[in-house]
Amino acid sequence: MNVPFGRLPIYSDYEVIDESNIVEVVTNAMSTHLSNQQDIQYLLNYYKGKQPILNRQKDVRPEINNKVVENRAYEIVSFKVGYLMGQPIQYVKRSTGQDDDSIAELNEEMYLENKAVKDKELVWWSTICGTSYRMALPNPNDNEDEAPFNIYTLNPFNTFVVYWSGLGHKPVLSCNIIKKQDGNTEFYCYTDTMFYLLVNGVLVRSEPHLIGYNPITEYPANFARLGSFEIVMELLDAINVVSSNRLDGVEQFVQALLVFVGSEIDDEKFKKLRQQGGIMIPDGTDIKYLIQELNQTQTQTLVDYMYQTVLTICGIPNRNGGQSTSDTGKATEIRDGWEAAENRAKDSEGLFIMAEKEFLKVIRRISSVYGRNDFRLSAIDVRFTRRNYENIQEKSQVLTTMLNNDKIHPLLAFEHCGMFIDPQSAYDMSAEWERVAVERQQEELNNLTAVRSEEINV
Repeated sequence: MNVPFGRLPIYSDYEVIDESNIVEVVTNAMSTHLSNQQDIQYLLNYYKGKQPILNRQKDVRPEINNKVVENRAYEIVSFKVGYLMGQPIQYVKRSTGQDDDSIAELNEEMYLENKAVKDKELVWWSTICGTSYRMALPNPNDNEDEAPFNIYTLNPFNTFVVYWSGLGHKPVLSCNIIKKQDGNTEFYCYTDTMFYLLVNGVLVRSEPHLIGYNPITEYPANFARLGSFEIVMELLDAINVVSSNRLDGVEQFVQALLVFVGSEIDDEKFKKLRQQGGIMIPDGTDIKYLIQELNQTQTQTLVDYMYQTVLTICGIPNRNGGQSTSDTGKATEIRDGWEAAENRAKDSEGLFIMAEKEFLKVIRRISSVYGRNDFRLSAIDVRFTRRNYENIQEKSQVLTTMLNNDKIHPLLAFEHCGMFIDPQSAYDMSAEWERVAVERQQEELNNLTAVRSEEINV
């Protein structure tokens, strides 16, 4: 198979999908989805270690054919997932118009649904194959100790979203494919208002659903829907080839061929040579090993170059550790690639947050069905919390400096110092604490004044 180049989005000319065109839309979408399926399966196998080097064939000395997989794809995915989702995502108050209790309740419901783990699974899929899908449905066993919704991370191999080909490319249909053990293939299709069940391409059921919004949301990793290691697969394959050849070189050196100059030796004498370690040969015969040792130093330089190129392209910090003693903390981050890694993570955050807002629309609809948590989407912000406590001293100094500037509103100081996960809540708590402290000081001052007045009167 050729190296894939990102997943293809699926479009339809129908802005409204109903019983009259659902089969046509799904049938047309499957041609693109099948192409994406092949890419997804290839990338997933590559991540697991099933890489082209395992199919290598050798014409010269085929008995020495080492197949070494340096699974750098696994390393890249593990770093990306751990760095982006090392800490749980938090919903925070974006403006003063939102009730704190509703956001706290939303975070509690997400905790009950183990959303932090499901976020990692979601990013794991998008990091491997370039896109991922999440589904939210009402919880039929809703009670006060459970969230009113269930969250599912869907396999992108069996899921797709169809977008309208017109302006805005809004999603008009989502589909989850299930292959039954009886051989039938079922297509569970959703629009904003309807549910359709197709079995082997035939519509067998259609009914309204209670959510009022498409329950499946796509989370693309980037605009091209590229996996994290997809763009450097040729380099990863080259590293595998060099590593395999290096091991071949060592083995061929150990198993070097004997050359008999000026004499011929039959198979029987050669077997005797191998068994006894020596034989009698005629005078004037020269025996020597045919040896050409691989230059390991130059080979290592090539491997290091390719590996560093992979890290640079993927935005992953290197492990050289630098030797400059004059570097500041920020200079070290830039030199070792941590600044680039953070910029890549922020780039991924934007698309994730955009999809997360669509997911929250589904959650809000489900909550309204059960009469539970009522929150406003415009008042909620999605925060990644992985680096809030790094360089804490520097951030606290920025906060103090900004608070001491009369021309800067204190809320801006809390928002831009980078010290707080939820700047609005931190500001409200600090303002309340300041108010209580001022009242306490005023009370102590009043008590002291009263005591002194009594002493003067006496």
